[in-house]
Amino acid sequence: MKYYSYENFKNDTNKLISQVKKSEFDVIVAVARGGLALSHVMAEGLNIRDVQSIRTELYDETCKREELTIFGSADFTDIKKVLVVDDIADSGDTLNAVMKHLRGCFKEVEFKSATLFYKKTSIYEPDFWVNEADDWIDFFWERDFIKESY
Repeated sequence: MKYYSYENFKNDTNKLISQVKKSEFDVIVAVARGGLALSHVMAEGLNIRDVQSIRTELYDETCKREELTIFGSADFTDIKKVLVVDDIADSGDTLNAVMKHLRGCFKEVEFKSATLFYKKTSIYEPDFWVNEADDWIDFFWERDFIKESY
């Protein structure tokens, strides 16, 4: 298990912002919960006001479920380009399902994806990513704010 600190997050998010900046996205969609912190910070860095979210469930703690569930919907009225953001493409199941779902529902919209981490064993490679993961990532927002640490 590898701890991922706020300082790493800040530096890597700035790298990710630099990668996607020229694409001029209209909307950011966070894959909740993992993509929420990243989508907020990227929206600030890219000056994008329209931030939406889709909630998925694939993991219980570190245990992977058999089936992914997608909750929620999005509104892309008059939108051309959307950036879908998550923390990691681990198995790739989540991003793969979300991207298929969005592309199936909104055929006229261009969708790209971005993550902080990508595992080479993932079935889905994000369009933009910063780090290759080879271990379970323990993000600071998962460790530093749990009730036991207060």
